[in-house]
Amino acid sequence: MSYCSAIETMQAERKILHKNYHDKLYGFPIHDDNELFCRLVLEINQAGLSWETILKKEKTFRKAYHNFNIRKVAAYTEADRERLLLDAGIIRNRLKINAAIENAKTIRQIQKEFGSFENWLQQHHPKTKQEWVKLFKQTFKFTGGEIVNEFLMSIGYLDGAHSPDCKIYKIVLKAKPMWLKAK
Repeated sequence: MSYCSAIETMQAERKILHKNYHDKLYGFPIHDDNELFCRLVLEINQAGLSWETILKKEKTFRKAYHNFNIRKVAAYTEADRERLLLDAGIIRNRLKINAAIENAKTIRQIQKEFGSFENWLQQHHPKTKQEWVKLFKQTFKFTGGEIVNEFLMSIGYLDGAHSPDCKIYKIVLKAKPMWLKAK
């Protein structure tokens, strides 16, 4: 069952939470590096959990990680790691916290070399899912196949966020730059 059709079967409160993400964010291109980093961190934290858990905690994630400001997160100290491990508003997993900090440092290097994280993604497009997974595993921490797949689908780099019969599908397609539509 696709995410699009799964939402239709949810109870009202859950449906609102998922529908907002599905209709306004899922599959749409992101042009801000901090928001790209946010999506990557959220996808990493979702591993082993439900996406609903992450959606419910998004505001506390934003607060805990300084609104996903890459520069700030890359400069986190051991005290920040401990602060995050004690924050009940996020997923308190040392591997995931360490991955967020190390990935912020990696993105800072990418920004120096490519100008932005978005430019780095563009430089590597198009790739197959397997090629993306290999690249992400070589570049970032805690980025297995499903995390990479969901991250790239959620930002429009891989197809599958919406089925062609979903009413949001055409809206997402229009929002994509021409180079992203080409395969």
